[in-house]
Order: sequence, then C-alpha cells, then structure tokens
Amino acid sequence: MISLTRSEIEALINFPAAADAIEAAYRAASAGEVNIPPVGHITFPQGADCHIKYGHVMGDARFVIKIATGFPANAAKGLPSGNGLVLVLSAETGAVEAVLHDEMMLTDIRTGIGGAIASRALARADSRVALVIGTGAQARRQIEAHAALMPHLTVYLWGRDPVRRDGLIADLAADVAVQPVVDLAKAARRADIIITATGASRPVVMSDWVQAGTHITAVGADAPGKQELEVALVARAELLAVDLASQCLDHGEVSHAAAAGLIAAGDLREMGAILSGTVAARVCDADITIADLTGIAAQDIAIAHNVLAAHSG
Repeated sequence: MISLTRSEIEALINFPAAADAIEAAYRAASAGEVNIPPVGHITFPQGADCHIKYGHVMGDARFVIKIATGFPANAAKGLPSGNGLVLVLSAETGAVEAVLHDEMMLTDIRTGIGGAIASRALARADSRVALVIGTGAQARRQIEAHAALMPHLTVYLWGRDPVRRDGLIADLAADVAVQPVVDLAKAARRADIIITATGASRPVVMSDWVQAGTHITAVGADAPGKQELEVALVARAELLAVDLASQCLDHGEVSHAAAAGLIAAGDLREMGAILSGTVAARVCDADITIADLTGIAAQDIAIAHNVLAAHSG
C-alpha cells in the first residue's frame, strides 16, 4: 500500500496535467460517467465542519474517498484550519491501495484549479482585473491557479483582516504580484472577475456592486449555512453555472436563491456541459455570469490519480 505525506504529495503534483484532469472530470460528471453519492457533512460549533466526498468513474480500477475538515478557530491556536486525507481503493477488491495524508492540500489545490477553469471559460475574453475576496488557504490557491491559467490578469485582494491580507500578499510576492484593496464595494465595481473564497454565512458581495459583464466564481458555499453572494445578484445573472446541479441546489450558493423562489433548477447549467460545448456559456459581453462551485468527488478522483501517476513514474 502506498502512503504519502503532505510534502511528498506536493512534490508530485503536476499542475498542467492536474488542470487537464480536473477539466475532464467536470465533463465526465456532467455526462453521467461518475458515480457521485450525496456529500456527507458533520457540523461543529464555531463554524467548524467535516466534508466526506466519494465517487467512482465508470470503468476506473480505483475509487476515492476524501475526508476534509475545516476548523476556523484553529487560527487562534496557531494550527491549520484545514485537515484531512484521501483514500484510494480498488474498485475490483475494495482493498486500500493508497493513503494520501494531504492535510486538505489536495482539496485546496483542486478547488483553486476548478475555480480558474470556470473563470477562464466564462469570463469576457477582454477581462484583465480580478478581485479575490478572502485571505485563507483557498484564497491563496485561487490566486495561484488564476495566475497560472489566466496570466494576463491583474489580481487584487480584499480581506476583513488587513494584517492577514498583507501577509498573504507578501507570501505570494515572489510568484504573483497582488494589490491590496481597502474599499470592497469600489473594487467589486471595477473588477472583470470576482472570486469569493471565504467561509461566510452571510453575503459579502452585494448585487448593486456588480456591473454588467462581470464574471463571479464563488467557491465558499461548500456546506449548509454558507453564503457569499446576495440572492438578488444570483437572480440577476444571465448564466448560472454549477459543478453539480443537485449538490449546489442542496447547499451551494444557488440554493439560497432557489429557496427564495428567485431561480429554479432549470436555470442552472453544469460546468461539464459548458466545457464540452453542449451548453452555451457567455452569450454577450454584457452578461453577468456566476460559477457556483461546491466541489465534487470527480475532482478529488482526478487529482488523486494525478499524484499516483507521478509517484509510479
């Protein structure tokens, strides 16, 4: 059995190959080629939670179970807020073939890549200004992935805590130039692309801040009770893209607008279908487009395979 630590896993990740694999995973999921059961959730006090995501690609010799935890209060204790591991098992015998002790790193990286894939597919071709909202691990991964897949972007960063914001900017300085933002509403009005990567339970982006033609990639609403976008903004969008419709309607960003009766299931378009070209993406430059990404097991399978392929040589 293969057992890898976080540092060993990080050294094995091939970013371009991982991006290709995750894009293929979106397409396979929307084509019905992946068995993706409902997500398991355990919630704890102070906004802490545990996600259990698992799935199997038809015909694949392996299947994957991912456990990821988020404990925001850990920051005050000097501990990482995210943790977890990925189990890879044989689809023929059920035996455990690999334990990836990634401490949630793989979830963070595949979420970052998935967000950048969505922005690249849905934003206006002339987009140049990206605003990232959040200062945690996922904000970092979104910045890294967008810089890799959309290197022409100028990136701005806003966070509630200016010390954390400036610390993240300094950490990224050697690889990505990021500019700090103080006035969130003003920055949102000037952005071509807005990326929300917070653990918010109430909206942080208001509808009247968002101009025609803006694309929004929202990755924070990955569990019940989380929300980053005002429901009026979701209702305004000409395109609502999701990674998995049933999952997003249950606990994604669009679930709040659906519960308010502002949108219906038929208004959603899955990213895999958009990437495959079977569903139209942006129709015109004035469209507001939103990608609601709750994270799907197909992504976890893709990045686990990427790591194991590199490990085997």
